[in-house]
Amino acid sequence: MIPLIGYTDRLSARPGETVDVKVSSTLDAPYRAELVRIISGDPNPDGPGVVTEPVAAPFSGEYPSRPQATHLGSHMRAALCGELPPQITLSAIVWPTTPEKGRQGVLCLGESMQLCIGPDGAEITCGKTRIKVGKKLRARQWYRIWAQIDTDAGMLSVGQTLLGTPDIVDDTGQADGALPTNTTLSATASLLVAALSETDAQSHFNGKIEAPAIYAGLIDADGPNAAPLAAWDFAENMMSLTVPGHGPLGSEGTLVGAPARAMTGSTWDGSEMNWQRDPTQWAAIHFHDDDIADAGWDTDFIVTLPDDLASGAYAIKLTCGPHWDMMPVFVCPPKGTQTAKLCLIMSTFTYTIYANQGRADFGQHWRDRAEAWGAFPHNPVDYPDYGLSTYNDHNDGSGICHTTWHRPILNLRPGYIVFAEDYVGSGLRHFPADTHLIAWLNAKGIDVDIVTDWELHHEGAALLAPYAAVMTTSHPEYHTTETLDAVQGYRDGGGKLIYLGGNGFYWRIALHPEKDGVIEVRRAEGGLRAWAAETGEYYSAFTGEYGGTWRRNARPPNTLVGIGYTCQGDFEGTYYRRTPASHDSKAAWIFDGVDDDIIGDFGLCGGGAAGYELDRTDAKIGTPESTIVLATSEDHPAHFVLPPEEWLTHVKTWSGPPPEELVRADMVYLDVPGGGAVFSVGSITFCGALPVDDFNNNVSQILENVVRRFTGETLA
Repeated sequence: MIPLIGYTDRLSARPGETVDVKVSSTLDAPYRAELVRIISGDPNPDGPGVVTEPVAAPFSGEYPSRPQATHLGSHMRAALCGELPPQITLSAIVWPTTPEKGRQGVLCLGESMQLCIGPDGAEITCGKTRIKVGKKLRARQWYRIWAQIDTDAGMLSVGQTLLGTPDIVDDTGQADGALPTNTTLSATASLLVAALSETDAQSHFNGKIEAPAIYAGLIDADGPNAAPLAAWDFAENMMSLTVPGHGPLGSEGTLVGAPARAMTGSTWDGSEMNWQRDPTQWAAIHFHDDDIADAGWDTDFIVTLPDDLASGAYAIKLTCGPHWDMMPVFVCPPKGTQTAKLCLIMSTFTYTIYANQGRADFGQHWRDRAEAWGAFPHNPVDYPDYGLSTYNDHNDGSGICHTTWHRPILNLRPGYIVFAEDYVGSGLRHFPADTHLIAWLNAKGIDVDIVTDWELHHEGAALLAPYAAVMTTSHPEYHTTETLDAVQGYRDGGGKLIYLGGNGFYWRIALHPEKDGVIEVRRAEGGLRAWAAETGEYYSAFTGEYGGTWRRNARPPNTLVGIGYTCQGDFEGTYYRRTPASHDSKAAWIFDGVDDDIIGDFGLCGGGAAGYELDRTDAKIGTPESTIVLATSEDHPAHFVLPPEEWLTHVKTWSGPPPEELVRADMVYLDVPGGGAVFSVGSITFCGALPVDDFNNNVSQILENVVRRFTGETLA
């Protein structure tokens, strides 16, 4: 457990609104809380440093320390609406993914009745009596498991039946035993599906569960043919965290931990791919022992943002001796108002998708650099109890498709470094890297309003319409239909759009309709993926939309910003070279004050402005004909590779040119009918070049030219 850590109930707010702050502290002394404005989040001694400014706020002061625990794992909780008869059958269909892990709850009523799986197959526990089938279950196979309890006869049975095509492995079986004397069936305890205990992750089930039910009488092991006393059909109410209960004893079930829904079930046969057309084939829920939707901590104090607080990036800072934490809160202008000509969209959806990414390259070198630089000292790999990211796998090997900001997010901290290898520069990504842009705006004295993609999702293009120009951060990768529509609508309505990243507008995501802050990604066909969704599980449970990349959804970023994702390499950057087209009168103003042909051969991210993940033009994909390529990157190392969607065979690319011609970043400008315009840079590391030489360099000058022109200002 981290000695001092916290999280907020929201990542953005407006002046006058409240933010709930939840803190866990194992320290013996009180901690101090205060509000600070974030200017820079780069701990590199060769960079601007971590720079914050204190802001007066009523909540500032000391608070008592207390630890708060996080309980991972998903399950369903329900209650029975009456007493059980003396003879019952518990039944469920299961698809276990870690059958060897240990005892895992499937359908449990307190300690009186627990239908489970374990290393010896299905098992039933009544009181102190436990009976096991004695045949292990195989991973990723469908079984019906059941238990018969007869208090009149004092008998107990448990069994498992392999479903589907018979296999050469004989893992169907049954075991019988005697009930303890004077056993009674109690329905007073909460019924749990997929867990023995709500707080013990070790007992949580890994895998899919379908059709949990309780029947009166001793039901045929080959399959129930009677109406249940209590049952839950996971094909119902698919987009919800609740499941209707059926039968005289059934009540509504509550899903805890946001397990994955719209999962293929035991009857899925591949004839349909969209769960909305036949939900019965998706009647399973995938539970995990490391799911998280909300850490569930109590609120320690509530922050009311000052009514006159300027829009910007802020943090609630906690300190106690050498220990510290900073929880970012992005403050938007009051609703319906603007205070600047320029708007910056903070990519909180992308930050949350990457929340607590545990990287395979983490090691002592990371700890050494963090200590040497005074960087944020905690890494998600050391603290998996806060849940990992959608770039990681669950404990059962399946990809994590849900994420949440209702938990401590260690890599959403000023001063957090990602890459500690011997790459040139600071090794920053996401919000810490985006503070290079915030620091640049501050250094140039450019007024800006900050909004996040959460506001954009809920308010649409109308939120952006008043602004002369709108800019992105370095990696606006993940978008809902609503946020993409909003940016598109702003541009097409005559807005000036500045895209300052790479690999942007790439993946489609969905927000949970009931639980704010929970986001879903389905890594469907194509795309450079950390994991691949199971076949038949490409459609979102939250919205019903097809997942995957926006390119696969007929909305490639090329059509919006002129360029789209083309390649990725190690965290290294090179430079751009100006093209003859950049001297055209339509675009020459972008280079006012710049005499260099080589642009950005420097930077705090990878050593160059064109690096890591790159975007390029492609007319075949959708780049408008009017797009002017201003500069193109060169000399990328051999480890830069194309993503899967760019390949047809091992030698033939989708676009046609040889792969070496597709490894580049294109800086572009395009006019849009209706008065709109777009400036795009095509590189994640572009903003990392801005602070070099105290913000006086050719990358900085180019961006200043664009911002001043787009907002109607003149250069000093």
